This record gives sequence, C-alpha cells and structure tokens, in this order.
Amino acid sequence: MITRQGTLFFAILPLLFGLSACQPKNEIIPTQTVLPFTATVPATETSLPVPASPTPENCLANPGILKQDVVSTTKPPQQFIIYLPPCYDHDSEARFPVLYLLHGQTYTQDQWVRLGVPSMADQLIQNEMATPFIVVFPDDRYWNVEAGSGFGDRFINALIPYVDENYRTLTDRANRSIGGLSRGGGWAVQLGFEHPDLFGAMGLHSPAIFKDNAPYLDMIIKATPEENHPRLWIDIGDADMELSRALLFEEILTQNSYIHEFHLYSGDHTETYWGAHVDEYMLWYVKQWQKEPTEQ
Repeated sequence: MITRQGTLFFAILPLLFGLSACQPKNEIIPTQTVLPFTATVPATETSLPVPASPTPENCLANPGILKQDVVSTTKPPQQFIIYLPPCYDHDSEARFPVLYLLHGQTYTQDQWVRLGVPSMADQLIQNEMATPFIVVFPDDRYWNVEAGSGFGDRFINALIPYVDENYRTLTDRANRSIGGLSRGGGWAVQLGFEHPDLFGAMGLHSPAIFKDNAPYLDMIIKATPEENHPRLWIDIGDADMELSRALLFEEILTQNSYIHEFHLYSGDHTETYWGAHVDEYMLWYVKQWQKEPTEQ
C-alpha cells in the first residue's frame, strides 16, 4: 500500500477522465505522511471478527434488504438496486449515510452485489464496525449507445434527488460517498471532482483514466477549497491494462499535493481482483461514519 499527500497549486494540467472498457473475464468472483513508493504489494483479504455475543436488537441479526427501483422520469429510466441496512424499518426517524457504487463497462447494476458488497455491509453493521448505511448500485447499461453519455446527468440531477426523497438518507456531503470500478471509476472521478459539494469520499478501483487536453477539470479542482476535497482512494493491479494511466494520474495528484491513498496490488482487470479487495474497499468507505445512525 502506498499513501500519498497533497494540496493543489495553481497550474493548468491537462487531465481527462476517460470511460474505457472493463471487459468481462471467465473468472467471477489521509494520512498526512508521505511514504516512499514501492512496486507491488501482494493482495490481502480482511477478516472480520465474529460478535462475542448476540446483539440486543433482534433486527440486527437479519441481513439487509436489496430492492430494485427506478427513476421513471429520466430517458432512459434510471434503474438501480438499493441496499437497506438491517433495522432500516425499526426506527422510522433514523437517517443513514449512503454509498453509491458504479459498475464497470459491459456489466450491469448487479456487479457489486455479486462481488459481495451487501454481505460485507451486513458484517460491518452487525459487528458494530460501522453505523448502518445505505448502498445504491446504479445501472449504466447504455454505455455503448447515445444514452450512455447522459448517465452523469441522470445520476446527479435525478438519481441522487430521488434516493434522498424516497429513502431516509443523510444528505450532507460527509455522509455521501461515491466509488466505481473500471468505467465506473472513471465516472466516479469525473463526478466527484465536478461536484465536491456532494461527496465526502471518492473510491477509484482500477479506474479507466487517461490524460488529454481537458484543463477545465484541473481548474475545478483548484477552485475547490482544500477542506472540501473528497477523501480519495485509488487501487489497481500490477497486471492491469489501465496501470500506466492510473500511475500517471497518481503522479499528477502527488505533484499537486492532493492528499490521497494509492494501492498497487498483484492482479489484473477482472472480477477476481475486485472481489479479493471488496472487504478492504468497504472498510475504507465507512471509516468516516459514526457508529450510531444520526437523525436529521
């Protein structure tokens, strides 16, 4: 694991976040200290403790609920799966942090579900390692047709307002995070930097990023006060086809002193790689959230 540090200085750096393919394979599955860069760190899995005694809330013994929903007012309708934590219906006044996870190209909204996010969320909540939280898995199946380019607009202007209106979310940026893998990582970095008022944390997992002539993104980042910079995580495998671009992006962040975490592991651009690190991803996302649900 490599941890980097930063703040942005005033210089235009050409940077564009591309949304390239995440091809399916047969295998399914800040700190303030700058540490020296090393090559590859072997992938590790995070094991969770088993509760020493049964929880006093019976509802916490049950898993969270997965629901299919849709924002019908968009064109095309914006479909999504939502994970509601154990005990969501137990207290009608409680509100919860929300994590948006974006899937890769050629996949659909169920990718993160298949990779084990709901079961990991259950464990974190039941072991009192995180406050109960909501996870939203938006669908981006139209990536190869004209409607695909409109996903960002549907996500920001329709999906987030719909979720906040219809589910008991905490709506401040500290309680809303975004993450994605491959193409989803490309969307996450674009939307996270363009809307730092909306997201307190941004996770990029094997992100599809490349350098091009798009200085407006750098200008947006520079215009954002340092205290409003989203927490930033990047990870990628040492055999990933996107590695050179991710390293270039990480170098730009480091040169501009943007505080972030960079993790280079053993692996490639497959669900086997992402599945091996889902536990670590989720632990990072929930780190900033309190252990008890907050009421608005």
